[in-house]
Amino acid sequence: MLISDITSLDGVASEESSEGEDETDTERDNDDDDSGAEIEDDEESYDEDDDNSDDNDEKHSDSDDTEMEELTGKEDTEKNGMEKLSAAALCVGVGSFCDPEDLPGLAHFLEHMVFMGSLKYPDENGFDAFVREHGGSDNASTDCERTVFQFDIQQKYFKEALDRWAQFFIHPLMVWDAIDREVEAVDSEYQLAKPSDANRRELLLGSLAKPGHPMRKFFWGNAETLKHEPKNRNIDIYARLKDFWQLYYSAHYMNLVVQSKETLDTLEKWVMEIFSQIPNNGLPKPSFGHLTQPFDTPEFHKLYRVVPVRKVHSLNIAWGLPPQQRHYRVKPLHYISWLVGHEGKGSILSFLRKKFWALTLHGGNSETGFEQNSTYSIFSISVTLTEEETHWLVFLSADCTCYISVTFESSDVIHDNSYHTAKKTDPADFVESLCENMQHFQKEDFLIGNNLLLDYKPEIIADALNQLCPLKANLFLLSAGHEEKCHLKERWFETQYSVEDIDKYWSDLWASDFELNQDLHLPEENKYIASNFTLKVRDCSETQHPVKILNTQLGCLWYKKDNKFRIPKAYVRFHLISPLIQQCSKSVVLFELFVNIFSHNLAEPAYEADVAQLEYKVVAGEHGLIIRVKGFNHKLPLLFQLIIDHLADFNFTPATFEMITEQLKKTYFNILIKPEMLAKDVRLFILEHGRWSIIDKYQRLMKGISVESLSAFIKAFKSHLFVEGLAQGNLTGRVRMGRCMTLAAWTLFRKLQFVPLAHPCPVQFRVVDLPNTHLLCKVKTLNKGDANSEVTVYYQMHMEEPCFNFLRTKQTLGYHVYPACRNTSGILGFSVTVATQATKNNTELVDKKIEEFLVCFEEKLKILTTEVFNAQVSVLINMKECEDSYLGEEVDRNWNEIVTQQYFFDRLAHEIEALKSFTKADLVNWFQAHRGHKKKALSLHVVGFGKHEGDSDIIAASDAQQCYLGDMPQFIFLPPSSHMKDTASIRDIRDFTLALNLLPYHKILK
Repeated sequence: MLISDITSLDGVASEESSEGEDETDTERDNDDDDSGAEIEDDEESYDEDDDNSDDNDEKHSDSDDTEMEELTGKEDTEKNGMEKLSAAALCVGVGSFCDPEDLPGLAHFLEHMVFMGSLKYPDENGFDAFVREHGGSDNASTDCERTVFQFDIQQKYFKEALDRWAQFFIHPLMVWDAIDREVEAVDSEYQLAKPSDANRRELLLGSLAKPGHPMRKFFWGNAETLKHEPKNRNIDIYARLKDFWQLYYSAHYMNLVVQSKETLDTLEKWVMEIFSQIPNNGLPKPSFGHLTQPFDTPEFHKLYRVVPVRKVHSLNIAWGLPPQQRHYRVKPLHYISWLVGHEGKGSILSFLRKKFWALTLHGGNSETGFEQNSTYSIFSISVTLTEEETHWLVFLSADCTCYISVTFESSDVIHDNSYHTAKKTDPADFVESLCENMQHFQKEDFLIGNNLLLDYKPEIIADALNQLCPLKANLFLLSAGHEEKCHLKERWFETQYSVEDIDKYWSDLWASDFELNQDLHLPEENKYIASNFTLKVRDCSETQHPVKILNTQLGCLWYKKDNKFRIPKAYVRFHLISPLIQQCSKSVVLFELFVNIFSHNLAEPAYEADVAQLEYKVVAGEHGLIIRVKGFNHKLPLLFQLIIDHLADFNFTPATFEMITEQLKKTYFNILIKPEMLAKDVRLFILEHGRWSIIDKYQRLMKGISVESLSAFIKAFKSHLFVEGLAQGNLTGRVRMGRCMTLAAWTLFRKLQFVPLAHPCPVQFRVVDLPNTHLLCKVKTLNKGDANSEVTVYYQMHMEEPCFNFLRTKQTLGYHVYPACRNTSGILGFSVTVATQATKNNTELVDKKIEEFLVCFEEKLKILTTEVFNAQVSVLINMKECEDSYLGEEVDRNWNEIVTQQYFFDRLAHEIEALKSFTKADLVNWFQAHRGHKKKALSLHVVGFGKHEGDSDIIAASDAQQCYLGDMPQFIFLPPSSHMKDTASIRDIRDFTLALNLLPYHKILK
């Protein structure tokens, strides 16, 4: 075990590249993951946290949903003040590789079941309720060779939480009547995962392993493998679950990490007292290290044509290598991926972009159990392609390996800089990372093994590199155009594919002495690598909040010196506001085309900065272009100047225009086929006057956009602007600031040569005033192969854990069940969302269950004791007082005030004061007022395909491509059934909203 107090570890981080934002949804507005362009399409996201359930599995992420970023998702929960959460994580060194052959998914199912109460604390959802009531969260994930559990909570409740949590590993109940219900949750998770092309690829690739290798197993589990088949074969799933727990959840397979501001002696005492009761069976730990080279098979070394769910045209090249985990001190695949993924001059991607063959290229190993375990490591290269096909197959597979057969130097310096200036990490993420490290690293490397290149051994790098020859590669080509050629189908996710030998011409060429293309060369010296990490001396009075240091008709600039985190980094953000964007659907599409071409133009010249830990993002906001840069302040002005130069001198070729236009069509389509994204789009389309839906934009783009119209739009956009900016971090005060970021602002003004706006431009929509009734808008999903439905009921109220317990645990309506606070252009609201399946539930019955829950919740509110109410208020206050983990959290909060033009920088302090005077009577009266005859409720249903929605036959997932690839999709409105026949139904959104009054523009300033 590893026990730590927070103060001793604050400077150590697990990964520099992902500062602080989750991505429950793959549609993220994350300032901290990668550079590039985004479409930012939901202003309410600043206060929204869309998923509070016990989201499972790092292996279940849809990594390929990030190309040309789709709709944005969430910002961090607001935090500031005094307290940092305590956290704990436990890693069991056993995972899905240990699934019995006759019970696929049992390890994953057990991870769910151990949370369903214990002998000492028998409440099924008791632990989840306890941590959430005290400002924390909990999570778990199952991977190939490990299962990880973690939670965080306020410090004063940490010991009790540890005791409750430990009981899952000491004596979990796993009662019989909970099994059927939790199987449904696992099955819902499986159904939600099916439309993911990344998940489908993993399962298909795993099926190519040698017979007998555990990679061929079905790790997810579903109702078929965990309920129906066991019943047909007289398998006692309850007994097998208990046996699996006793066999594998043994103390000597486990690693524990706890972190808190308690003393080390106190933490050690608690751990010994609580966790010493975990049983130890003394059996040898399961080992799979003897099952080497699982992909050294004829089936692996072929070309697979795959029909994707999404509109995508991509090539994935994969190699199966000997396990590289043992080389964690050298990290050979890091060097190779750094060079393959290079996007600057002389890189593979630079060459492909100039040929208009590809848009993006990523290479490496994700370090999930699927790609890195004790039996093999996967190195893969993924290329997002244009529609051409034959040109690059020969070139890419061969020249990739030629290009990376070079020396490795720059990465060491960058890694050292990253580690020595690492941010303070979220406690839950930190302990989770450490407990996994303890499974693989030597003791002295637990804290640093993930982050540093500890040893340089070129022979180990060369050995890995020698494995990456084209003749050993597996090729996956994803394209909707393959449908007529793909007659095979993977069993579990029903992925359509075909398989063929590599063309002899390609094989012969790859086997020859293939010369490196002269356009390819090593990266040049990186001028963006910082060398000055001096902390600036404060030269003006310290301020708690940003101050305005520049204020003109053209715009303004806010500034705040960082004197808390004391790192040599800065954040700079600008919002270029224009009333032109929302004039019509064509303007929105032109703006998003412009931003994506702008990002494409920046990709190569700005890549060196990205490598040097300077990050940037250009975002197509609702009302303006957002430019965000961050990183070491020494060289940050260079990056900002580069971006402004490219914006001022913006140009594009017709070929680039055509390429990005086609990709934007795919992006719109890929949003529309996701039920959760369609539901969000419909909700905002109804509520926000003047908003253009994704369907509006897609239809307008499909009608055609000319090069001339884009050029005219860009000229008009850049001619009239209002610019607001924020500079925060290791920057000097007002006088010298004039030579730094104020100069940058003036550079922006001077280079663009724009004139002030004639009238102020609102940075929010006006919101419709919903009638005092319950409305229903019911649309059919646009993906004909998808059984997933989404039900969102929009109210103005707030609750969390009871919602999850009632709708997910007891009613088993779906895997994702969550409430959310909504700030829709300044109008507050609340929603309850359930992701379900049409094969299991009718959406209107789910809606009724949500209403049933709210009735029960109202009764619980009435009998709530004053003591319990006051405790909940205290928890909320403590959450708002929770200290920021890193500078970016404070910056996000300040930027939110600026970009929404509210400037209420001490918002948290005012909210805390308001909470202190809040009473139970206030809450009950407010709840009843909004639940009475004057309630304004809106139910949004995106209806999947399945028997509970009257669909007799489920159309193959790929049919969605066939239906809409060249057609104009429309909202398919459905009438209410007998379950909600008395509910007012919306059948035409524009006609409905035209009849409603509009609420005034609203800012929350008190």
